[in-house]
Amino acid sequence: MPGSRFRRIPRDALVQFMKDNGIPLDRLGSGRARLLIVDDDREILELMTEALERDGRFEARTAETGYDAGIATQEFNPDLIILDYMLPDINGNIVCRTIRQNPAFTHMKIIFVSGVVDRREIEDLLRAGADDFIKKPFAVSELIGKIAAMLKVGPAAARS
Repeated sequence: MPGSRFRRIPRDALVQFMKDNGIPLDRLGSGRARLLIVDDDREILELMTEALERDGRFEARTAETGYDAGIATQEFNPDLIILDYMLPDINGNIVCRTIRQNPAFTHMKIIFVSGVVDRREIEDLLRAGADDFIKKPFAVSELIGKIAAMLKVGPAAARS
């Protein structure tokens, strides 16, 4: 019966609908938000990955260069990218602009992290397509709060 509350949508039809409407497919997976952390400092990558994974709401991957960020973005399709401005190969604003030019990535949020203090440079990063900016050094809890709010994820599960 049309409109029945018992009607099931075939998975392939749901996947096609999601693709056609720009809905991220990762929501069909683990239920955790997918984050890509891009920074050339391995200690920062390890610290942030550990904190985000421990939170329980996030699945994190890392990249150390702009080139690697591009590959990881294609393969991992993150919900949000934490992007350092100063990368060894190209500046993060170029990575950001490149991502923003791809219609398949319109759902992605981008947060720049940098030691930059000049207001004009921060405005340039936001014009490049970033959704937010956090100045280094920062508290990881502040970053997690921004990510959770931006992605509209619920509170972290209680840890035992």
